[in-house]
Amino acid sequence: MLYRKMGKTNERVSVLGFGCMRLPVIDGEPTNIDEEKATKMLRYAIDNGVNYVDTAYPYHGTGFDKPGESEPFVARALKDGYREKVNLATKLPIWLVQTREDMDRLLEEQLERLETDKIDFYLLHSLDKSTWENLKKLGIEEFLDQAIEDGRIKYAGFSFHSDVNSFKEIVDSYDWSFCQIQYNYLDENYQAGKEGLQYAADKGLGIVVMEPIRGGSLAGEMPEEIMKKWEEAPVKRTPAQWALRWVMNHPEVSVVLSGMTAMEHVKDNINTAQKGEANSLTEQEIELVNYAKKVFNDKMKINCTGCRYCMPCPQGVDIPYNFDIYNKAYLFNNLEGAKRQYEMFLADEAKAVNCIECGICESHCPQDIPIRKELKNVREALE
Repeated sequence: MLYRKMGKTNERVSVLGFGCMRLPVIDGEPTNIDEEKATKMLRYAIDNGVNYVDTAYPYHGTGFDKPGESEPFVARALKDGYREKVNLATKLPIWLVQTREDMDRLLEEQLERLETDKIDFYLLHSLDKSTWENLKKLGIEEFLDQAIEDGRIKYAGFSFHSDVNSFKEIVDSYDWSFCQIQYNYLDENYQAGKEGLQYAADKGLGIVVMEPIRGGSLAGEMPEEIMKKWEEAPVKRTPAQWALRWVMNHPEVSVVLSGMTAMEHVKDNINTAQKGEANSLTEQEIELVNYAKKVFNDKMKINCTGCRYCMPCPQGVDIPYNFDIYNKAYLFNNLEGAKRQYEMFLADEAKAVNCIECGICESHCPQDIPIRKELKNVREALE
């Protein structure tokens, strides 16, 4: 495993981090983690050098207002000496914070759920300019300072899904140790993007990258023209390997998170990470990735990463699955095939037609997708 310095903390972190948002589940139920499989995966990763484990309060849950099953699972999986081998990261659910007391209450709850007395890397979850300003009024800076001083957390950071100017303001407004941003070859100029990446690195922050393969969309089946072009590469790689290596190629990046759902993903990503030195891709290889970026940008209809923050829908609509089928219709020039998939494999209650335009989903979407409008487009194209 390769290791990099986590910014000004001087901690050495594995270039590959284990994200615990997409663990294997039983019968498709997000709260029913397949504990045996997931534990083997996480421990295998740690045994092979991964030392950064990321979770959050709502992961593997039924909504943002309730605690999910990811944190308690991580606590159990890190028993038998594994907790001492890793840097543990989780996130304060800032949307549940109404008072200064809420901050301590939620942190104490997370410490209990994780069965630990310290969280190594503690993030404010999905921060933007307005939530940061509100949290400052409630005393978030004093809370973070106190939690660091009394040892409940080691380093303070934030995750981010907004514009680059807001990102820079937040970076400058507190003595952060690290931050977490979405970054991949399709999102180089989206949200914080490359500009924010460089800005935070210049300020000494460690940088954790989420969505390096865009929720799996850069790891699965690819348009034919991309695969033909990639055959020109001297070193042959899978789509997932190309996506991860592109992010790891940036020296500003400390950790690249991957939300792995199967052991083969873990093994493949570890193999990729062992070769993921900064500035290791050739100019030709970078051009091949740039070609893929152009093809995707020309064909992609909806900027969805499949994070499922929009779920559950009160009406039962499976928003990410609708968008996935719709996008693939255009990525692979196969509208008729997409219509068949929509009809045969999407349950009637999960179809776009059931949207009543309540807008709850849009309030949770980190990509700011106009979900109601796009579901109408799905309906028009596929029904």
